[in-house]
Amino acid sequence: MSEPLVSVKNISKTFAANKGMFSKKKFVHAVNDVSFDIKAGETFSLVGESGCGKSTTGKLIDHLIIPDSGEIWFEGKEISKISQNEMRPLRADIQMVFQDPYGSLNPRMKVQDLIGEPLLIHTKMTAGERLKKVHELLRVVGLSPSHGERYPHEFSGGQRQRIGIARALTVNPKLIIADEPVSALDVSIQAQVLNLLQHLQEEYNLTYLFISHDLSVVEMISDRIGVMYLGTIVETAEKKELYAHPKHPYTRALLSAVPIPDPEKKSKRIILQGDLPSPSNPPSGCLFHTRCPHCTEKCRSQRPEPVEVTPGHIVKCHYPDLSETTI
Repeated sequence: MSEPLVSVKNISKTFAANKGMFSKKKFVHAVNDVSFDIKAGETFSLVGESGCGKSTTGKLIDHLIIPDSGEIWFEGKEISKISQNEMRPLRADIQMVFQDPYGSLNPRMKVQDLIGEPLLIHTKMTAGERLKKVHELLRVVGLSPSHGERYPHEFSGGQRQRIGIARALTVNPKLIIADEPVSALDVSIQAQVLNLLQHLQEEYNLTYLFISHDLSVVEMISDRIGVMYLGTIVETAEKKELYAHPKHPYTRALLSAVPIPDPEKKSKRIILQGDLPSPSNPPSGCLFHTRCPHCTEKCRSQRPEPVEVTPGHIVKCHYPDLSETTI
């Protein structure tokens, strides 16, 4: 079996959350003991509610923030503790596409300069060579080379996201971290951008870490999926297996909320009781026990260990074999 491109092992990250000079020091547990692998050429998606730690995990992999503990391996090299100077050559291999197509582009720079900037940093191309590469990438993402002379405010949200994708492609990355890349776009534009990402993956042999809260979007683009809740991954499986046989009660609740485009087919919506606990004061035992319909005393007191219920299907639950019909 080949070595994964990315291997995340038990990473955790907390942030200080002081509200005042004399208040008691609090910490937000943003990411808590997260582990997963990403194989070369696949799309691994992280899905969950807002604030569950998906974007923080992406930033940890891209070395934008440093984990408190755990390891991050990229192409067989441990990168979580390396310096920014050591990380600089790897920036070309790990690129990000951000959620906000309006805020991720410098409004004072022309599009051709925005896309060409990584080439200026990571290559020794001449100005003419950079411009030629920018024009080529604009065509690849469905825009015209003449658009390079314009500024970001002259484009729609979908066009700006295409510009962000072109910028990520300039240095031929091996991994692209797409952090909610379509959440700010209309549904019809979302489909266009997702189709573009899939086409580029096939053409350039790209690997994606795709971050989203929308399970219908994730279903379209993913090979494997990790479901996050309160900073930890509660279930990981291949896409078809996860949608057909969800084992964790939180995953089942999320899937029940996905609209089914068939008026004849009825599905029971699972409504979770209670509010999402604060990440600064996570519950003891299973993190999901405060909202779980099957909670027992064991769930309240013991943190579940990951269990492989079928090959490649891993779930953190004391009772993964409970029938879906009992929910």
